Amino acid sequence: MRQAGCLLPLFSIRSTTGWGLGEIPDLVSFARWARAGGFSVLQVLPVHEASRGQSSPYSALTAFAIDPVYAAVDALEDFQAAGGREALSAEESEELAALRSVPAVPWQRVRALKARALRLAFQAFLDSEWRRRTARARQLEQYAREHEGWLDDYALFVTLHDGRGGRAWTEWEAPLRDRDPGALSAVRARHSEELLFQTWLQWQLDLQWHAARRACHEAGVALMGDLPFMVAGDSADVWSRPFDFRLDARVGVPPDQYSETGQDWGLPVYRWDQMAKGGFAWMNERARRTGALYDLYRVDHVVGLYRTYYREAGQKLLGAFTPPDEPSQVKNGEKMLALLAQGARIVAEDLGVIPDFVRTSLKRLQVPGYRVLRWEKDGAVYRDPAKWPPVSLGTTGTHDTDALADWFEGLPDDERAQLLKIPGLARLRDRAPDTFTPEVRDALLELVYRSGSDLVLLPFQDAIGSRERVNVPGTVTESNWSYRMPLALPSLMNDLATQERLRGLAERSGRV
Repeated sequence: MRQAGCLLPLFSIRSTTGWGLGEIPDLVSFARWARAGGFSVLQVLPVHEASRGQSSPYSALTAFAIDPVYAAVDALEDFQAAGGREALSAEESEELAALRSVPAVPWQRVRALKARALRLAFQAFLDSEWRRRTARARQLEQYAREHEGWLDDYALFVTLHDGRGGRAWTEWEAPLRDRDPGALSAVRARHSEELLFQTWLQWQLDLQWHAARRACHEAGVALMGDLPFMVAGDSADVWSRPFDFRLDARVGVPPDQYSETGQDWGLPVYRWDQMAKGGFAWMNERARRTGALYDLYRVDHVVGLYRTYYREAGQKLLGAFTPPDEPSQVKNGEKMLALLAQGARIVAEDLGVIPDFVRTSLKRLQVPGYRVLRWEKDGAVYRDPAKWPPVSLGTTGTHDTDALADWFEGLPDDERAQLLKIPGLARLRDRAPDTFTPEVRDALLELVYRSGSDLVLLPFQDAIGSRERVNVPGTVTESNWSYRMPLALPSLMNDLATQERLRGLAERSGRV
């Protein structure tokens, strides 16, 4: 089945009533726009709770919990029971009004305001539901039982972490750092209400998520997620399962033609041998959770599941792979992909320097990899997208690249001439344009839509022809991970010309 999809971070969706960033129910309105434009897949970036002080969705506090910042506060029954927006102070109301029109996501401001509102909502739940042992109180207890495999440790971790001023768990008092059963029991007794708050919060987020997913399905759109390669070292998962990770080494990528020193991501390293002894329990739980949230998902840095590159603490250049040899690497990678594919379709992010045996393995497993127009080249010659394999994801770019418009205009003249030699761009070749006109935009999109890839996925900015970007790799700035779409959802829905243009692309290429 040939499909077209659109990539937009959840935080980037702009509504007329939001609190400074996209919220879970906004997925539904955006999915309706997407379907009108011929898209049947909507991909978001990870929505796991980010590490404290971080805006990157790839630095996760856990692989399981949804970030509370995505809660639609106004839609919470308990917030309305607490008085709704009328319960906010004058200063908080002014802040909410200001957040509605911000050009970029101000993460800390949004978190602070929502934290206050969520506490008000929870207090209403405590008073009206929990202490009266209502049906909703029993529903929360049922949710906690169903998710106790990750939820109990997550709630404990957040309670302890925030109660210690955000200090890393490795710096906690030894009994708590080392998870002494008596010490943890004492925490549960002393902080039972806070633990209940964290549980209630995830319950409400899950309810909103599954309602949105059902509505997206009704609109004819599948939700696609993104599975980060690793969680942060200072995370609930590493604290609760330290035997599965090495903290004396850091994940990265080796030196290559792009970097003489490679990359150091500062993340812990999988202990594949220890995980195997435990039946890969954490990875299995992660696969179940991700499959419960999405219809399909991207597996970040798939080569790392075959062979994880790491450096020992203190080393800047010398590194090694685990597992150490190709046969064991193939075995490990294929085991992980089979495990991750149990509950949903998967797509492998196989960009960068990838050994041949990994792509051979992906082909054998029939797991789609990426075909990014700007990087699909043999030397200086661009490969014809019409010849991209069906089992692949074709795209114009990723959340880490500049927009198609900026890429095209930034090409050297000789490289742009090579691009225009692709058969599908014949009508542009004689004119040799060097600016990104609507004609160029449509020709490049049509080229990718008519590719051999069964799934085409357009970044939202490329679909509408804008130039903003989500992230600039290797930089830490406030502009990263803060992109908001320029139009609010109602205005986007009223732009019928864009919908018709995109739907035409899908129809002509057999993707509707």
